[in-house]
Amino acid sequence: MYFLLSYDYVENIVERRAPYRDTHLALAQAYAGRGELVLGGAFTQPADSAALVFNVGGQADVEAFVAKDPYVKNGLVTGWRIREWNVVVGSAL
Repeated sequence: MYFLLSYDYVENIVERRAPYRDTHLALAQAYAGRGELVLGGAFTQPADSAALVFNVGGQADVEAFVAKDPYVKNGLVTGWRIREWNVVVGSAL
């Protein structure tokens, strides 16, 4: 099942994420390496949010990512949402 994880970021995220960025990216790369994280990245202009696409067994798998994410744990994420996504077209199918 596909899930879309949306993050809302604090102001000045680009500057404030520096101490946690390597750990955040390592976590994302671990999920990507297992095929669980398909795409992920931050929006720009403004850099106020991000989206990550997961292909996992259930919402709990995405919630586990959120619980481990240093951006969430250190208050850089002001809100997050997980939505099941019914993908009907694309090369990832």
